[in-house]
Amino acid sequence: MIEEVALGKVYDGRLMRRLLSYLTPYGAVVVLSLTLVIMISALKLVGPMLVKVAIDEFIANDDVLGLYRLSWIYIGVLIGQFGVSYLQIYMMNMVGQRVMADMRLEIFTHLQRLQLAFSDRNPIGRMVTRVTTDVETLNELFSSGVVTIFGDVFMLLGIMAVLLYLDWRLAIVTFAVLPVLFGVTLIFKRRVRVVYRQVRTRVAMLNAFIQENIIGMRVVQLFGQERRKLNQYSELNQKHTDANLESILHYSIFYPVVEILSAIAIALIIWYGGGQILLGTLTLGGLVAFIQYSEKFFRPISDLSEKFNVLQGAMASSERIFSLLDTKVTIQSPQKVVPDPFLKVDREGGPVIRFKDVWFAYDDEKWVLRDVNFSVNHGETVAIVGHTGSGKSTLMSLLARFYDTQHGQVEVGGVDVRQWNLKELRKQFGVVLQDVYLFSGTIASNIRLGDEDLADEQVVASARSVNLENRLSNLRKGLDAPVLERGSSLSLGQRQLVSFARALVRDPKILLLDEATSNIDTDTELLIQEALEKLFTNRTSIVIAHRLSTIQKADRILVLHKGSIREFGTHQELLATRGVYYKLYQLQYKEQEFGVPL
Repeated sequence: MIEEVALGKVYDGRLMRRLLSYLTPYGAVVVLSLTLVIMISALKLVGPMLVKVAIDEFIANDDVLGLYRLSWIYIGVLIGQFGVSYLQIYMMNMVGQRVMADMRLEIFTHLQRLQLAFSDRNPIGRMVTRVTTDVETLNELFSSGVVTIFGDVFMLLGIMAVLLYLDWRLAIVTFAVLPVLFGVTLIFKRRVRVVYRQVRTRVAMLNAFIQENIIGMRVVQLFGQERRKLNQYSELNQKHTDANLESILHYSIFYPVVEILSAIAIALIIWYGGGQILLGTLTLGGLVAFIQYSEKFFRPISDLSEKFNVLQGAMASSERIFSLLDTKVTIQSPQKVVPDPFLKVDREGGPVIRFKDVWFAYDDEKWVLRDVNFSVNHGETVAIVGHTGSGKSTLMSLLARFYDTQHGQVEVGGVDVRQWNLKELRKQFGVVLQDVYLFSGTIASNIRLGDEDLADEQVVASARSVNLENRLSNLRKGLDAPVLERGSSLSLGQRQLVSFARALVRDPKILLLDEATSNIDTDTELLIQEALEKLFTNRTSIVIAHRLSTIQKADRILVLHKGSIREFGTHQELLATRGVYYKLYQLQYKEQEFGVPL
C-alpha cells in the first residue's frame, strides 16, 4: 500500500488564490452574499445597543410606550436578521454545490486525458478519493467558510469599535484576555495541523484498500485470505480512528478553554464595570450591553477556530487535487497534425505499420524493447510470439500511443504516431485484448460504446460476424441482455466475443489481437477463426499469438526474445531453423496441436 504524502503548509496563499478562482463564474452571487454578511453582522450589533437604550432611557424613566416601540424595533431587527441570513446561506450553499460540480468535472476530464503511466503508478482508490472525498471537503470552504470568516472578522472589528465607543477603559479590561486566547489558538493550530493531515491520509488509504480488495475478492476467497485481509483493514481502520480521536481530543480541550476565557472576561467586566457604576461613570444599560457584546465577541473567535479546521481541510485536499490537476499530460495530440494520414501509403504503397529503431522502458532504462525494427504491409497478417515479458503487449501499447518511445519511432500510415491526432489514430485500430473489460449496461451498448453514429444494423451485423448471437441463446433478450459490472453476468467466452464485435463494428483499418482467443473454448475458437479469415482479408492485422491455430496461417511470424526480434518468417520456415520459435513450439504448441501431452 502506497501512503499519501502530506504536502504544503497550513495556509498557502497560492493555493487559496487558485481555490478562490473557482468562484469567478459566480462573482455576482458571491459579492451579494458578502454584502448580506455585512448586513447580518450590523444587525447583530444593533441588539445590545437597543438593550442599553431600553434600560437607560425607558426602564429607568418608566417610559412604557417607548419600551413598547423599542420592543417592536428589536423584533423587526430579529426578523430582518433571519431573512438576510436565509438568503445568504442559500446563495452560498448553491455556489458551493456548483463549484464542486465544476471541480469534479475538471478532475474527471483530466484523469481521462492522463497517460496510462500515471494509472500504473497510482492506486485507483486514491484517484477516487480525489474526485469524491477531497472535493467534498472543499464544499464547506466555498459554501460557508470564506464568507463566514469575512463576516466573523467584520463582527470582531465592529464589536471592538462599539466597546471602545461605549467605554474605552472597560474595553481595555475586556481585551486583557486576548493575548492568552491568541497563544492558546496558536498552540491549537500547530497541533491540529499534523493530526488533520493524518486523517486525510488514512481516508485515502482506506479507500484504496477497499477498492483493491473488492476487485480482487475472488482471489481473496479462493486462497482463504479473508482473515489476513481483515487484519490489514482493521489496522488501517484503527489508525484512521486514532487520528480522528486525537483531533477530537484537541478540540475538546480548546473549546472549553475559550469558554473559560470568555467567562473570565465577563467577570472582569462585572468587577470593573460595577465599580464604574458605583462611581457614576457608567450606566447599568452600558454594563449589560458590554456583557452582551463580550459574549458576541468571543463567539466569532470560536467560530474562526472552527473555520481553521475547514481551512486546514481545504488546504490538505486542495494541494492533493491541484497536484493531480498539475500532472502534465505527456501523451496528447500535437498542435499541428499531419493532414490526411495514409494518403502517401494509399498512393505510393509501403508499410502501413513500421517500427524503426524502437527502444522503450516503463521505468528509467530497464529496457522492455531493444532496437526493434519491423514493418507490416497493407493486408498483411503478422503474428508476434515470445515468452511472457518479452514485450509483445508493449508493441500494441506503442501503436495506440498509450506510451511514447524513448528512442526510435513508430509509424502508422507512413506518419509518426506522435504527429497523429490521438482520437483519429486510435480510430484506426480494432483492438481485442485478453483481459476484456465490459461496462454496466447491455451487450449492445458495450459493442456500440456510446457511438450514436453506429446504426443498430451495424451492431447486429458485427455480432453475427463473430457468431456472438449463437453464443447468447441462453440469454432471453439477446443483444439487449443486461451486463453487470465488469461483465460478471457473462461467461469468459461470451465476453471475448463481445470484445471482438466491439473491435469490428467500426470497420477499422488495422486489427490488433492480444492473445484474443485465450479465454475461448475450442468450438467458439473455430467459429472465430472462420470469421477472422474473412476479416483479415484486405485488412492489416497484428496478432499476439497464444494458440497455434491463430499463427499458422499468418503471413509472417516475429519472435520476440528479451525485447529484441530474434527471428521472423512463416511457421514452416521458423520450424526449419530450429531456433527460439522451434523451442517455443515444442514447449507450448505441440501439445495443443496433437491434443496429447509431450
